[in-house]
Amino acid sequence: MTVHNKTIIISNRLPVKITEHNGEYRLRPSEGGLATGLGSVYKRGNNVWIGWPGIEVPEDRQDEVRQKLAEFNLIPVFLTNEEISLYYEGFSNEVLWPIFHYLTTYANFEQTYWDSYKSVNEKFRDTVIQNINDGDTIWVHDYQLLLLPCLVRTERPAVTIGFFQHIPFPSYEILRVIPWREEIISGMLGADLLGFHTFDDVKHFLSAVSMLSSSKQSENIIMHKNRQIVVESFPMGIDYQKFESLTRHEKVAKHTANFKESHQNTKIMLSIDRLDYSKGILQRLQALELLLQMHPEYIDKISLFMIVVPSRDTVPKYKELRDQIDQLVGNINSRFRTLNWVPIHYFYRSFSVEFLSALYSIADICIVTPMRDGMNLVSKEYVASRTKNDGVLILSEMAGASKELNDALIVNPNNIGDVMRAINRAINMPPDEQNTRMTSMRHIVKKFDINLWVKNFMDKLLEVKEIQQSLLTKHAVLSVRERMADDYLKSKDRYIFLDYDGTLVGFHGDIDKASPDQELYDILGQLSADPANRVVIISGRRYQTLQQWFGHLNLEMIAEHGAWQKHLNEDWKALPLLTDKWKQDVKTVLDTYTDRTPGSFVEEKSYSLVWHYRKVEKGLGELRANEISNHLRMMIADKGLQMMPGNKVIEFKNIEVNKGKAAQNWLYNNNPDFIIALGDDHTDEDIFKTLPPEAYTIKVGSNISAAQYYLRDFKEVRELLKSFISTQKITSY
Repeated sequence: MTVHNKTIIISNRLPVKITEHNGEYRLRPSEGGLATGLGSVYKRGNNVWIGWPGIEVPEDRQDEVRQKLAEFNLIPVFLTNEEISLYYEGFSNEVLWPIFHYLTTYANFEQTYWDSYKSVNEKFRDTVIQNINDGDTIWVHDYQLLLLPCLVRTERPAVTIGFFQHIPFPSYEILRVIPWREEIISGMLGADLLGFHTFDDVKHFLSAVSMLSSSKQSENIIMHKNRQIVVESFPMGIDYQKFESLTRHEKVAKHTANFKESHQNTKIMLSIDRLDYSKGILQRLQALELLLQMHPEYIDKISLFMIVVPSRDTVPKYKELRDQIDQLVGNINSRFRTLNWVPIHYFYRSFSVEFLSALYSIADICIVTPMRDGMNLVSKEYVASRTKNDGVLILSEMAGASKELNDALIVNPNNIGDVMRAINRAINMPPDEQNTRMTSMRHIVKKFDINLWVKNFMDKLLEVKEIQQSLLTKHAVLSVRERMADDYLKSKDRYIFLDYDGTLVGFHGDIDKASPDQELYDILGQLSADPANRVVIISGRRYQTLQQWFGHLNLEMIAEHGAWQKHLNEDWKALPLLTDKWKQDVKTVLDTYTDRTPGSFVEEKSYSLVWHYRKVEKGLGELRANEISNHLRMMIADKGLQMMPGNKVIEFKNIEVNKGKAAQNWLYNNNPDFIIALGDDHTDEDIFKTLPPEAYTIKVGSNISAAQYYLRDFKEVRELLKSFISTQKITSY
């Protein structure tokens, strides 16, 4: 029986509404945008959607609900009311929501919230594990399940995991106030592809990862636990066809006709929000009040239809906000109303999609001014509903949608005057300007709809997995290491080139402390004891240091990337014709940067200078290294020097000096039947490139290299060298 790989969508809520009537559970699919877009995925084949059904189901009736949901390809995670209160209302909405929307003072760091958040994420993991096979793809949605990717990855390393966050991601400075920030980041790093609405969110996430984990980054790719993770922006769209065709629906036409009749000669403004402090509702009302105060000519001429959809109004912060809105609407209406006109029609309730479509159709202006919003789909729904290409959208620069819909009037929602001026401009905008702007926005909303969003994410997830697979082949896995040991065994004349820092030992903040340990001495001693081996330490270190550490062993050494060389039983020799006259000029520049960069220092070698920034604050070191490169670029070209960026270092040296040339020198007139070179740095690439194709070249710690293979760290390097020694011993008996 063939098992087809499936896709599993996971979100806090299932896309159904469950109600209980006379002891019987009834299901109704929900019409949310996400449910619509993902319908194309979870309703196909044996795909499923896992989530909480929305109500507490007593244990003895859970099977009944399971069976009902199974008909819709849905699998429930049952949560108790206490779990919903602590994990959802508590951690998700009283810690993550305010922090991710930049309202840190609203956050409530309760330990019980975090404990529950962890245990509910584990509950989700258990359900996922019961329903998953190795080739399956998982797509986790949103901030309620930030720990899930890593929890699943730990149990099932081979599955493909995507994660998408529907709310903003905060800058590191804001995120760091959460006591459990490291756990959150490592939870998210279980995914192969992380998606956000905007490039800003991507940058914030990458910066948080660089601060809170030991992963390496290159642009938007993270190397974490030997897995390549991609972070991308995927601006979410809406079901464009649905909103466009709704305008032709008879119910909508009826609502529209009634509106038009009762509001002739009035410019209609519309705003639709869920009750939330991130939506900027009070500031928007203040802008309208200011407008009527400054421009009394608009009295009787404009009306705002303000819909606020009820949400969490039992929570004190939300109840308080609702009271403030009620009060402000009352004040404005009583201050400006006339006998047969009120400025604000305020509805605290939800409406049918047909009624909303009618409002979108008749609204001359739509005002969307959240303080912070992941995307905000109301703005896109309004645009999709403007089939005559008229109308004006006023949009907050803090909403993700503003990055795409830049033909809207973009405002800073905190600036009441700015919002007021935008409303004034919208009221007076000439029809042809409305048409130009709306046509352009409609084109974008139509093209980048919800279906393209789903397709783009799933295609990218597949691509990321394929890249990961192709890199895996380069990892020197057991079979490759066995082949090397086998070739080693058969050969009679061997050259073994070994870099030192990062290859034979781990990295140390203090370069003087990274001295060899007993295990390393044993390995090198046994390798060099075999007369068939020429073991060459090839390092950027000063020759005095290498002499001190390895002078007593039967080794050959190349120091300072090739400037100094020592053959067996000979003294150290410098490369002929090298000059160090350039050093003073370069050192003067480096010293000025060192004075401005706490933690950095200059290391002087005979024919090179190295600027180290291992101990410098993250980000600042990289910035200074770039400044130094730009500052010295011209001087280096003039003086025949080479600038080598390395691991937390930049090195300046004579152009003749390079590890590749040094290795070639060693092989000159020799034809060994086994060559291996191992290194972890930019400078080792020169060796990998110059060695003959039959040589084994191995990059340590990274898989982006000219080398044929990579090993994860110095420990794997030592294991490989030990395997050579053990074959060596077998043959010597």
